[in-house]
Amino acid sequence: MFFYFLENLLVHIDSPKDLKKLTLAELPQLAQELRDFIIDIVSTKEGHLGASLGVVELTIALHYVFNTPTDKLIWDVGHQAYGHKILTGRKDIFETNRQLGGISGFPKRSESEYDDFGTGHSSTAISAILGMAMASKLKGDVDRQHIAVVGDASIAGGMAFEGLNHLGVTDANALIILNDNAIGIDPSVGALKKYLTNVKKGTAKDENIFECLNLNYSGPIDGHDVMVLVSELERLKHIQGPKLLHVITKKGKGLKKAEEDQVVYHAPGKFDKKTGERLKKSSTNEPPKYQEVFGYTLVELAQKNEKIVGITPAMPTGSSLKLMMDQIPDRAFDVGIAEQHAVTLAAGMATLGLIPFCNIYSTFLQRAYDQVIHDVALQNLPVIFCLDRAGLVGQDGPTHHGVFDLAYLRCIPNMIVFAPINEMELRNIMHTAQLGLDNPIAIRYPRGRGVNLNWRQDFQPIEIGTGICLKEGSTTAVLTVGHIGNEVGEIIASLDQNESIGHYDMRFVKPLDKNMLRTIFGQYEQIITIEDGCKMGGFGSAVLEFANEEGFTKPIKIFGIPDEFIAQGTIDETHKIAGIDFDTLKTFIQSTTDQCE
Repeated sequence: MFFYFLENLLVHIDSPKDLKKLTLAELPQLAQELRDFIIDIVSTKEGHLGASLGVVELTIALHYVFNTPTDKLIWDVGHQAYGHKILTGRKDIFETNRQLGGISGFPKRSESEYDDFGTGHSSTAISAILGMAMASKLKGDVDRQHIAVVGDASIAGGMAFEGLNHLGVTDANALIILNDNAIGIDPSVGALKKYLTNVKKGTAKDENIFECLNLNYSGPIDGHDVMVLVSELERLKHIQGPKLLHVITKKGKGLKKAEEDQVVYHAPGKFDKKTGERLKKSSTNEPPKYQEVFGYTLVELAQKNEKIVGITPAMPTGSSLKLMMDQIPDRAFDVGIAEQHAVTLAAGMATLGLIPFCNIYSTFLQRAYDQVIHDVALQNLPVIFCLDRAGLVGQDGPTHHGVFDLAYLRCIPNMIVFAPINEMELRNIMHTAQLGLDNPIAIRYPRGRGVNLNWRQDFQPIEIGTGICLKEGSTTAVLTVGHIGNEVGEIIASLDQNESIGHYDMRFVKPLDKNMLRTIFGQYEQIITIEDGCKMGGFGSAVLEFANEEGFTKPIKIFGIPDEFIAQGTIDETHKIAGIDFDTLKTFIQSTTDQCE
């Protein structure tokens, strides 16, 4: 079928009401324009790409058929929702996506009446849409539609199955759209993925798994045929009760490079919008990313210690566990979007003498908090948690800022909590942990690059619960944990009169180096703590608690993330919002030296 593009359609669409004015025959043209618009903006502003390209036709069809925002529409995971945002009044400001003061990269309730539920993480939409459907029924809104688009492997998350299990025994008017593209950020894994593949091939045996859950199943259908989508959605709109539509899409659809390399083009950075080629960054000799140090170090350790295993919930590339999966595949496991399972799987392995490195992004571990407590810490199993993306992470915003880990882990009995200041400390604590610990340990490190080119140094064991004095002083002691200590060191070195400033890399948030702290409180007049985690319950709080227990009355100033959710922005911008940026810290530390003159 050939379509004559007479005029730009997207320019006239500021809401779904405008979309509904188009004829069905015009929708394919709109799909091409919307796809081009996303590519054009993301190529220069960066962000998530492949997922939204894959649901362009589905996005148009949903807003064409349903009466949003009266009808409720949830996107899970939210990085599929760029087209949704563009069609719902945010086209003219879409270039601010993920920037300070701009729109969020994920659906956000406070941003638009069309964003019915915040979905920065995954697998929550079925529970949320069921809650909305049940609430509508209780309120007498019998005609309202409720739709959840579940894609990018979110259906494999445990909570998604919990929602389906409940949905199937209700009469809720809810439609689950399974956006089946066989990939999350990395390729999907597991038995469910194999089953869905067989469904697409027509070789699935016995009754459909979703029909077994008492859902009205239809599909699979072509998710890139907007005519077919509109027709099927119109049909389903008039069928009451719980329904599931199986839609087949291709992540990155419409950009050849994104279709060919779906992992990289999930969030490719800047690229040429015509060719799709990623723009090369300057080839300066830079230190490696902490993720790379973790990945290479784990392989190095595992090659010598056959008890080591690696586990990740669906993030092998981002976390660099894929290095071990490629080289030692029988001892490295991607369990899919299933953080709870990943933690308890690690616990089970630890009971039989294996040494599990459970590698999870800091904010994603929040989803497995009970398992950390009940299955690991309570039984005092020596699982090694490697928490990637700790601290403020930038443009992904508050759903992904890893700022709560120090607080939520420090309060758990038996848990060791460590934050390396550089790549060598990361390597050395990984080496120390695999030698055999009596407790579980959490090692948290940031997104991005370290500080040393010469990081492949011989392993040195670290004594648990010990800090390091980086610089002696006399009146003010600055205590840091983690990577932010490097910036603090630069600040102190830049001060003209810095003889009075002492700097200590405490390393362990739990157990604290109490002997070192006693020396510090006895020697200095003022204590400053600095961390890239939340102030409430974090490292500074631990020092304050210690001072209270020991009867020290020296003033303590705590720098960390305030009691609020920090907005999206660059790392520098978010640090400034939080009050832990270079200038703010330098000004305060400088004031302590001025007081001593």
